[in-house]
Amino acid sequence: MDKPTAETIAVVSDTHGDAGCWSALAEGALSQARLIIHAGDILYHGPRNPMVSGYDPGRLAGMLNGFGRPILFARGNCDSDVDQLMLDWPVQSPYLFADLSVGRVMACHGENLDREAMATLARRYKVDIFIFGHTHLPLLERVENTILLNPGSPSLPKGESGPTCALITGLEVKVVSLDGKRTLLKMERQGPLMAR
Repeated sequence: MDKPTAETIAVVSDTHGDAGCWSALAEGALSQARLIIHAGDILYHGPRNPMVSGYDPGRLAGMLNGFGRPILFARGNCDSDVDQLMLDWPVQSPYLFADLSVGRVMACHGENLDREAMATLARRYKVDIFIFGHTHLPLLERVENTILLNPGSPSLPKGESGPTCALITGLEVKVVSLDGKRTLLKMERQGPLMAR
């Protein structure tokens, strides 16, 4: 695996309490990143989802807290105040907003937003990358000057992509397999809007 660099940010969503998927991520794609962004549905599987084989929300909380690198969390529709009590990092709601080395990033779970609403928020806040989850389907799309990114789900994937996450570097955004070796979607970046 590549050595972590300041320019690499990993993006995950919809772990739904699956400690097993976090182990695979930590040893694979996340080993390349200095910062993790999580787009919600962190610890709880939710009543509409099946129980995953690696379901152990207490263990996952411990793994997240002991990960050794910062994790930025957006709150998902399955997350609650109890989840925040288990996590050492704040779970931000309704949006996570950050100016990072790769540009201005906004993240939310996205359960109440359609594509146009996301584009409107991206324009309003001059966002380079708008991250969301909820659908468990990876998506990588440019809307005007913003990249819309859904990393899919490492624990309950839908579609044919299998378990996924995403990596953002200074040059590109890509959706990858958990081990980081297989790229499913890829898009070049244009550089931060504020610098253009």
